[in-house]
Amino acid sequence: MVLLITPIARSTECAAALKEATGEPVVVAANLLEATALLRAQSFRAAVFDHRQIECEPQETEVAFAHLGDAIPIEVNLSICGAERLARNVQAALRRQQKEQAAARQAAAHALYGELNNTMTALLLRFDAAFKASDLSPETAEELREAQALAENLRSQLEKAKARATGGGG
Repeated sequence: MVLLITPIARSTECAAALKEATGEPVVVAANLLEATALLRAQSFRAAVFDHRQIECEPQETEVAFAHLGDAIPIEVNLSICGAERLARNVQAALRRQQKEQAAARQAAAHALYGELNNTMTALLLRFDAAFKASDLSPETAEELREAQALAENLRSQLEKAKARATGGGG
């Protein structure tokens, strides 16, 4: 959902262009107080601020920005920007947001894989060391082998998940 914050008369035209371009529902707020109330109550992908309001109401703007949540703020000058240009700007911002989120997810997955892989390596080395102990009972050795097999299976699943996440198949 996109929040369009502007008092201009052609806000309906701008909202329609945004909805058509993004496929997202568009909610129009005539002022920053109304926008802040909407931002508190709902979740938005983007909040489009009319440049004039940002300049004329800096304190209200700060309050609205504090309630953005995950919404990306987009500032436009609607007095010189047509509905089509507005739609293109918002589309571009949403595409950038998607790319940034995908990159962040991939980086987080890579970091998690590294941490889990290090733990699995340490665990498997401990199993190897335990098998070298001469005083293991057959039952204990069997339990350790089963636990080692589970750890190796988990490592294999981890490798497959990493391959899928990085586009290496699976």
